[in-house]
Amino acid sequence: MQKTIVLSLGGSLICPNDFDFDFLKKMRQVIERYAKKNYKFVIICGGGKLARSFQEIASKNKKLSNEELDWLGIHATKINAYLVKSMFGNLAENLVVSNPTQKISFKKNILIASGWKPGWSTDYDAVLLAKNFKVKEVINMSNIDYVYDRDPRKFKSAKKIEKLKWRDYLKMTGTKWKAGMNVPFDPIAAKEAKKSKIKAHIIGKNLRNFERLLDGKPFRGTTIG
Repeated sequence: MQKTIVLSLGGSLICPNDFDFDFLKKMRQVIERYAKKNYKFVIICGGGKLARSFQEIASKNKKLSNEELDWLGIHATKINAYLVKSMFGNLAENLVVSNPTQKISFKKNILIASGWKPGWSTDYDAVLLAKNFKVKEVINMSNIDYVYDRDPRKFKSAKKIEKLKWRDYLKMTGTKWKAGMNVPFDPIAAKEAKKSKIKAHIIGKNLRNFERLLDGKPFRGTTIG
């Protein structure tokens, strides 16, 4: 029986400052190895530095609305998605999915997706794809290894949280989305995951740790559900 993994791949890993081909190459090797073990992967690509660069440059000319900023970010996710798809070659479906609610049939082991509409991040698209494929978990891989009780970049005393309920997570982040928002999991996605009883595993970029999660072993990260 095949197992479908829905992976929200943070743009911070695809394009932290420049495209991180070394990380992407190693990630491809891991996913290809698991694809041979009867795993299927749905990989939703974030925008990262590319999205922020588009938004910053465009904002220099005039003040842009949240929707306009979101569209720039969405187009950045499409560029990242096509880049990631190209790295998997024939293992990936030729189609890059943008509408996570459409009827999707994929025969190959890897399906790549991008952003869809303004008003949320690709985390929300990942939750919608999980619903579409009847998957009850989403893996969120980014440059954040845990959810913390406060911003660890500002507070040295910040404590990591290994398990969290969606209601408590939303108390921490608020319930509204703003273009370029930097939180472990988009609050719009969190609300949908809560409603749909979908868990999210927040992990960093360590690929060994990713493998432990895929194998059902103890891993470093936060599970929200």
